[in-house]
Amino acid sequence: MQNYTYETAGVCTKAISFSIDDGKVYGIRFFGGCPGNLLAISKLLEGEDAEKVVETLKGNDCGGKGTSCADQLARAVEQALAHSKAN
Repeated sequence: MQNYTYETAGVCTKAISFSIDDGKVYGIRFFGGCPGNLLAISKLLEGEDAEKVVETLKGNDCGGKGTSCADQLARAVEQALAHSKAN
């Protein structure tokens, strides 16, 4: 299991941590942001295919910011997948 921490940009959440094991995402934790919504996202995505998480969440916008906490998670997972393929 590989653990990741991603520092966000442009959203209330300051960082996101998660693990990827066998292509699945686990233990998603948002630091800051809207606790109820982000806890729900974490629960819904537990054990989901990492590539599906990226496909589902990438590009979601919050209030015209050009990103959102969900989009930041997608970017983080996408970066983690690229990193793991490079190694």
